[in-house]
Amino acid sequence: MQLATHADAHPDKPAVVMASSGEVVTFRQLDERSMQLAQYLHHVGVRPGDTIAFCLENNERFHEVCWAGQRSGIYYTAISSRLTAGEIEYIVEDSGAKVLITSRALADTLGPLAGKMPSVDAYLMMNGTVDGWDSYEESVGAMPAKPLDEELEGEDLLYSSGTTGRPKGVKPPFRNAPYGTPPAVNMLCQLLYALDENSIYLSPAPLYHAAPLRFTREAQRLGATVIVMEKFDAGEYLRLVEEHHVTHSQVVPSMFVRMLKLPEEERTKHDVSSLQVVIHAAAPCPVPVKQAMIEWWGPVIHEYYAGTEGNGFVAINSEEWLAHKGSVGKPLLSNVHICDEATGEELPPREQGVVYFEPADPDTPIFEYHGDEEKTKRSRHPDNPRWTTLGDVGYVDEDGYLYLTDRKDFMIVSGGVNIYPQESENVLVTHPKVMDAAVFGVPNDDFGEEVKAVIQPVDMSEAGPELERELIAFCQEHLAKVKCPRSVDFMEELPRHPTGKLYKRLLRDQYWEGRESKIV
Repeated sequence: MQLATHADAHPDKPAVVMASSGEVVTFRQLDERSMQLAQYLHHVGVRPGDTIAFCLENNERFHEVCWAGQRSGIYYTAISSRLTAGEIEYIVEDSGAKVLITSRALADTLGPLAGKMPSVDAYLMMNGTVDGWDSYEESVGAMPAKPLDEELEGEDLLYSSGTTGRPKGVKPPFRNAPYGTPPAVNMLCQLLYALDENSIYLSPAPLYHAAPLRFTREAQRLGATVIVMEKFDAGEYLRLVEEHHVTHSQVVPSMFVRMLKLPEEERTKHDVSSLQVVIHAAAPCPVPVKQAMIEWWGPVIHEYYAGTEGNGFVAINSEEWLAHKGSVGKPLLSNVHICDEATGEELPPREQGVVYFEPADPDTPIFEYHGDEEKTKRSRHPDNPRWTTLGDVGYVDEDGYLYLTDRKDFMIVSGGVNIYPQESENVLVTHPKVMDAAVFGVPNDDFGEEVKAVIQPVDMSEAGPELERELIAFCQEHLAKVKCPRSVDFMEELPRHPTGKLYKRLLRDQYWEGRESKIV
């Protein structure tokens, strides 16, 4: 199904509504603008299989960039607007993007990047420009609003961490499919969550994340209206549900926590009875929080466990969860294998091991990490290369329901954002007062986890609040704030094996003592 289907049938129907400004983009506008951008990309030499990148706040033009990529047969990389200029420059160069798109709101960060990256042939800025950047509106607006001679389905190329701590792109195989051929997530939206042209989808999260990007895109492909919050606010979320008669939404558990902590009067004054499906993902939800949400909203809460890699999908609805509290569900479109980390041997029910996905269809292509053969290799089972893992540890019960208990690679999930601790460690150890550093996640009642650093200082006598503040500020000079520690503890010597291996689990377990699971 194509945008044109809805643009022809309901040209003035809203495809996007911005929550705060109220600005509307109709299906006709979204279809025409995405065609114009596709024409521009072709005009500057972008061809099927090439890559573009964009770094945008949640705004009304975000989806036209996605759809231009989706109908041009190219890879498009959505970059977090919270990253530093250096982090953004690395991703753009690593992806090989030929065009970089941003907005005037992010000019302080991205403005100086113009002309710095050899692969980039065109720099476009929305809502105003700075030196080195062309006007998005003028450049794209000069193009005809007509389809390319050949329209192919594109693919998102989104970034996670690599073996060195640098982000690595999760590059799906190029499908070479005609535009209008829906991806697997479209079928899930229809069959599992009953999304259709009558749905109203509320998206409260940053659109550059994989789930918001893909689910809002496919909601539009199905003809649904997408309400986009510029920034999440618990009370505003509830107000929008009532105002727009929202039927579907996707959140992260920390948003549930924020809503539950609202004053009773504010929490209950909005009518949320229109909600049919509220999906949560990205981080495990504490059992008491999920129980409270089901009691409040009824059995409309759905959960899934998956990754940007698209190698597996596990889902559970409210009724199933109440019978298997704490589970993330049963696998769909794939099989789950729990294997011993050391031997690779498959384990029986209730025994913890590394979680591997095996595609149900033997012809399903397997993802790779762009430019990182070692990380790609580590994601494969040693004896079954079509079994792949996201690095999580868990077990299945006798009924086949999956429970997650830990993370093999110590990835931190804070408020639904994936944080890879090696990036912070690599920065902290360059500080002249730091001898060694360990970064990991510790419990946080609001966000699930927060970033903690344990530092071995060069001089233990300097350990204390002043050095803690200095190290946090130093980290924030080089990395996005969300990746940096919120607190720092000090040790005379970190526990390392003579070979150099850091026993991080010994450090981390101290902060998780008394908890059944080391992920919340």
